[in-house]
Order: sequence, then C-alpha cells, then structure tokens
Amino acid sequence: MLSIGDNAPDFQTTTDTGESFKLSEKRGKRVVVYFYPADETPGCTAEACSIRDSYNTFLEKGIDVYGVSGGSRESHQRFKENHRLNFTLLIDEDHAIAKLYGVYRPVKILGKELLGVQRVTFLIDAEGKIEGIFGGPEGLDRVKTREHADQILNFWGLKL
Repeated sequence: MLSIGDNAPDFQTTTDTGESFKLSEKRGKRVVVYFYPADETPGCTAEACSIRDSYNTFLEKGIDVYGVSGGSRESHQRFKENHRLNFTLLIDEDHAIAKLYGVYRPVKILGKELLGVQRVTFLIDAEGKIEGIFGGPEGLDRVKTREHADQILNFWGLKL
C-alpha cells in the first residue's frame, strides 16, 4: 500500500454519470479518494452518508471527494439515488485502481478470508502527494464510517 508523502498514482476511469475522470486533472485542489467495499452495505452506506451530510463544507473548502468501488455504473447510480449522495462515485469493476493503491487485499468477510477492497481513504494535497491515510496498515486511524467526514475535515483542521 502507499504511504504518506508518496505521489498519488494517477488513474483514469468513468464516473457514475458516464463521464471520463482522470486524477491528474484535479491537481491544484485537495482531493479525497476513498475506497469502499460495496454499494448498499451498512458500513459503506454510513460512510457515504457521512460525506453526503458534510459535502457542502468540502465544496466550500475547495476539496473534491470521490468514492471508488468495484460496483457497476448502474449499481453506483442506484446507491446514489437511494441515499441522495451528492458527490461522484468512480467505477473500478476490475479493481485496477484498488490494486494500484494497494487496497485490493485479503479481507475477512463473515469469518472467511477473501480478496476484496479494504476501506481506505487517501487525502491528496494540491500537488498530488498523499497527505493523509485513514484505514489500512499505513493509516493514521481506522475509518469510522458514521464520522468519516469529520475525520477528514479534522485532519485538515477544517471542521466548523
């Protein structure tokens, strides 16, 4: 997995609305890229709703937020609609982005170890360097799904 201070690997994918997305085109802004296991699971829903509820603060502070998961465009669209999510979800059906970031790893699901996407968030500065990580072995702290937006904003000293 990546570490704080590393350059955030560039990637290109499609958004939940079908638009092309390239991380390097976001240089000049702070960016949150958070990986989550699956649409519509309890933890992933709580995490997404936490970000949804604070999204205006992210926008006011000039921070872009992107959720990344292996779900299809249709799955992401349903997830957004069902929970009124107001930020972009990125498609990673083959887990290429998760692998690039080192978060497609063995995970325990119902007592079994399987390959899957770990819940990890990368905070990327305006120059494209990783400033902070939540979750995973390199993380500052584990992701607290219901409070995740506060964790991110507090890291940058931006919680109002």
